[in-house]
Amino acid sequence: MERMDGLQVLQSMKKSSPRTEIIMVTGYATVDSAVTALTRGAAYYLSKPFRFDDLRKTVRDILDKKRVAQVVKGPILCFAGPPGTGKTSIGEAIAEAMERKFLRISLAGLRDESELRGHGRTYVGAMPGRIISEIRRLSLRNPVFMLDEIDKIGQDFRGDPASVFLEILDPEQNRHFVDNYLEVPFDLSAVMFIATANVVEDLPAPLRDRLEVITFPGYTELEKLEIARDYLIPRQLRDHGLNHFGVSFADSAISRIIQEYTREAGLKNLEREIASICRKLVRTHLKNRGASHPVAVDHDTVSTLLGPRKFSHEVAESQDQVGVTTGLVWSEFGREIVFVEATLMRGEKQLILTGSLGDVLRESAQTALSYIRSNANLLRIDPDFFSTSDIHIHIPAGAIPKDGPSAGVTIAAALISLLTGRPARREVALTGEISLSGRLLPVSGIREKLLAAQRAGVRTVVLPEKNRIDADCLPDKVRQGVDIFFADEISQFIDVVLVPAVPMPADVTPQ
Repeated sequence: MERMDGLQVLQSMKKSSPRTEIIMVTGYATVDSAVTALTRGAAYYLSKPFRFDDLRKTVRDILDKKRVAQVVKGPILCFAGPPGTGKTSIGEAIAEAMERKFLRISLAGLRDESELRGHGRTYVGAMPGRIISEIRRLSLRNPVFMLDEIDKIGQDFRGDPASVFLEILDPEQNRHFVDNYLEVPFDLSAVMFIATANVVEDLPAPLRDRLEVITFPGYTELEKLEIARDYLIPRQLRDHGLNHFGVSFADSAISRIIQEYTREAGLKNLEREIASICRKLVRTHLKNRGASHPVAVDHDTVSTLLGPRKFSHEVAESQDQVGVTTGLVWSEFGREIVFVEATLMRGEKQLILTGSLGDVLRESAQTALSYIRSNANLLRIDPDFFSTSDIHIHIPAGAIPKDGPSAGVTIAAALISLLTGRPARREVALTGEISLSGRLLPVSGIREKLLAAQRAGVRTVVLPEKNRIDADCLPDKVRQGVDIFFADEISQFIDVVLVPAVPMPADVTPQ
């Protein structure tokens, strides 16, 4: 060729059509050229002279490989994790790797099962369900089909859409799926279904049994910094037309955005804040009538562009208090810390619980109080403390509903701090459930909770002993800067959480 050789043609073709398989045939075969060709995307490398039987076999092998990839049956996946952790992006990447088309439908708020299974033809405006309609639109029977927000499906008098998925997501049953509009069986076994959810516990047990759940954990601050520097910032600069204006972000600026302007497990709010900075830089450029000069966004520039910080390190900036402990929780939006406040007042044996607490949290508080009353002598507490008093337990941010089996230990520590008068260390956080005998029960979401501890400035985390294996499997960057204390019973961590009692002078007689 006059202007380019075969390797340059290969590189150009793979760039314009990545899915096309290319066989290289050359009369100047060398080891180096073969390695280069295969590295740049060639499917096979043949040297002249060659036999047509070999070429036919090579083409047949390529077609068989593509055919197997198109009809392969795999598990029904469910990506579970907080928003912004890349569940949809991974689904698109799977479709691209398998050379299939990608489909996505949102199931949030879906209440009518006819939207999935279709309407009978006797109804006015009857039409096929969304599953068949999307497949018909693509004219393919084997796409990668993403069922987004499957945990947000509703249920009312019009039916239970979740029950329809018991058939759709079962490879042994969906080969004979019948849409009410078509009224003939349609084979869905070639479709690869991927569901996404924030909390899989909200799914019905029979449906959850059909899914292979893959958990998407939140990102560490270091991971967020690298993703923002390598992907989010270049994309926002390109979208806002700032590519050629010398705009740069210092690592200290990115870290400040992550720590003081976002509080999430994913990346959505981080990208919004970066986009806000880019828009304000564009406005500044227009105010200067197009006069351009390099702009370096540093630590101080962030507060100028985004205003006062939105979040702070609650633990690192607080003082030890009596009856106030720090807890670690996990929600559908990622990791969080909560403060449990307890106070004692004159009353008639009432336990007051406030803060939009669910039934599980209320039972945890009752269990903690019962354990303390039954072990008052062991904890050096007046056994009659509850006879003429009321106890009020409050978890701030009352507008946000709270529930889950991981705050029992935190509540118990707050009550012990209140009744012994020993301040609780704010840099020590707890998570776990307790039994009536004072044993610590294991909980889930250890990785997310340790990330919440890092972000809030916590130095020590108390975990149930049965969660040791979960903590040992975590990478060092998740455990960095946090000391983990494991305990089997409440009595083992009291001195870790509470400030030591001040000894009474020898010449002072107790009242």
